[in-house]
Amino acid sequence: MLRTLCRAGGAVFKNSQQTAPRLWVTPAQQRWASRLPMNTVVLFVPQQEAWVVERMGRFHRILEPGLNVLIPMLDQIRYVQSLKEIVIDVPEQSAVSLDNVTLQIDGVLFLRILDPFKASYGVEDPEYAVTQLAQTTMRSELGKLTLDKVFRERESLNSNIVHSINQASDEWGIRCLRYEIKDIQVPPRVKESMQMQVEAERRKRATVLESEGTREAGINIAEGHKQAQILASEGEKAELINKAAGEAQAVLAKAEAKSKAIRLLSDALGEQNGNAAASLSVAEQYVSAFSNLAKESNTVLLPSNTGDISGMVTQAMTIYGTLAKQRPRVERMKTKTEEPESEEPPVQSTAAQ
Repeated sequence: MLRTLCRAGGAVFKNSQQTAPRLWVTPAQQRWASRLPMNTVVLFVPQQEAWVVERMGRFHRILEPGLNVLIPMLDQIRYVQSLKEIVIDVPEQSAVSLDNVTLQIDGVLFLRILDPFKASYGVEDPEYAVTQLAQTTMRSELGKLTLDKVFRERESLNSNIVHSINQASDEWGIRCLRYEIKDIQVPPRVKESMQMQVEAERRKRATVLESEGTREAGINIAEGHKQAQILASEGEKAELINKAAGEAQAVLAKAEAKSKAIRLLSDALGEQNGNAAASLSVAEQYVSAFSNLAKESNTVLLPSNTGDISGMVTQAMTIYGTLAKQRPRVERMKTKTEEPESEEPPVQSTAAQ
């Protein structure tokens, strides 16, 4: 009996290998799917794998990881699905951008099987279907962008491709996680023109930066001159103010000194022998002035009695005496004019009495 069962199991295993789809015997699919195991009644399913079992040619159930028991000859393992994240290389393809530039683009697709039943019965070759869908979606998305935006918006391009693939692959039980563009190749002439454009842009930036530097330097120099002129004018203003204040103080000091000298002189003249002292002072000033007559100019006007010092002193003292006599008269006249203003009128006084 046991020998008969083993022979029957071996026959079932051979038939399963012959009737297995082309999907699971290709070398490309062996990267992410195991070989079809033989029904040995007691089976151990590895972690992150799903075994699809058919009973008499019809879907029966999906074996979970761990210990499972099948009926020999009736149950058959038809598909083995890997639940790990799968990486698929998308072959290089040509696409035309919005500005009619032919590009060569390849990428990497990351996907995962979420529903083993749909992945087994929803599509014949999941890898081929997803790869073709990724290529067609890539060409359609590139046709919406210009060459410059392809390089700048690579991230948005990847997200759009993933969204388009997921809309179509929901019926296959496959979920696209990421799509990354590996390389973008442009024609040689277009590459040269892009290089020239980059160089021109850099020269433009250098010229603009140099002009801005020159402008800033000119502004700084002009601002420096302006500040220097302002400071110089403020310094000159302060100097003039200080000079004027000094001159005013000097004039006041000279005036005070002169007034004090005049008071002292008047007091001295009022004392005994004041006239003699005044005569001596006038004689000294006359001799000093006469000694400086010919120092500043060659033309000098002299009186006829230049050598008569006594006559000059006598004349000066006569003028002084005349002014001294007129001073009391002026003072008496001032007192007469001021007396009526200080005294009350007699008529008013009698009326008051």
